[in-house]
Amino acid sequence: MTAEAIRTGVWGVGVWGEKHARVYDALPEATLVGVYDRDPERARVVAERHGCRAFESADALLEACEAVSIAVPTVEHRAAAERAAAAGRHALVEKPMAVTVEEADAMIAAARSARSALQVGQVERFNPALLAARPHVRGPKFIEAHRLALFQPRSLDVDVVFDLMIHDLDAVLDFVGSPPVALSAVGVAVLSGNEDIANARLEFADGCVANLTASRVSQDRLRRIRFFQGDAYLSVDLFEKTCEMLHVDGERLRAILAQGGPAEAGARGAIDRRRLEVAPGEPLALELQAFLGSLRGQGRGAASAEAGRAALAVAAEVRAAMKLRARQWASRTTAAS
Repeated sequence: MTAEAIRTGVWGVGVWGEKHARVYDALPEATLVGVYDRDPERARVVAERHGCRAFESADALLEACEAVSIAVPTVEHRAAAERAAAAGRHALVEKPMAVTVEEADAMIAAARSARSALQVGQVERFNPALLAARPHVRGPKFIEAHRLALFQPRSLDVDVVFDLMIHDLDAVLDFVGSPPVALSAVGVAVLSGNEDIANARLEFADGCVANLTASRVSQDRLRRIRFFQGDAYLSVDLFEKTCEMLHVDGERLRAILAQGGPAEAGARGAIDRRRLEVAPGEPLALELQAFLGSLRGQGRGAASAEAGRAALAVAAEVRAAMKLRARQWASRTTAAS
């Protein structure tokens, strides 16, 4: 591609899809040619709001653009991605990548066959606080994440693992660099027909353990991930976009203690506690910039399709573990009665 602005479109302009349209409209490296939604009135309103065209069909949108964001319901991701690939268009599909791993494999195969890019909107990767922490996370031994949200009547077609926890699953897999070798999980349905609260424990071959909690029926909003490693502790507040690090200078600590000083004073003197500098930036804008940049050979882009598949595969394992635990509860209740 040339250095000219890339012609972009958005397929599906619900709450999140419109955010894509807004960002594309503002990015100098993009020209938002239009949007398509199965609700023509919704497409018209969004198009007027962002100064672009409301297309009457997905095929017409694909014909007019070079790259497209796919923000339709998850059950429609595969069909949309395959149509984009058949049209030779690059695509960024929102998370979760698909309903099943088999669907994700089909999407990857279609993109490879068409030699078009397929990336996944794991937007939390581009949270400035997590970007600030990344250079300092080395061989974590324990990772703890909490993602709590207020109840909203959307995305109820999937459980909280596919809706919210998948962000943290993707982050953990990205930082650890390998899939878990064992996991366990528990989930409870509260206000919907799917699990609204879930906890998962992941164990990795290098000994790292990750404990993840997600809820979409909480009274407070919280998005935090913490990394514990041999010489440091990092606490990342993804909601407030802050990052604090405690680093222990092992050599200095041993030297102070060897001099016979108080252990408490020695520990304080060897611990560096500071807030890391977090650059400004909207995660979605950073993600879409990376996506467009990768189309020009500038950087690795957003999460790869393979990374999206990996997060989906672990999410599916977590879901299966939750269902197994639910069946165990049910059998014990039945036996007790």
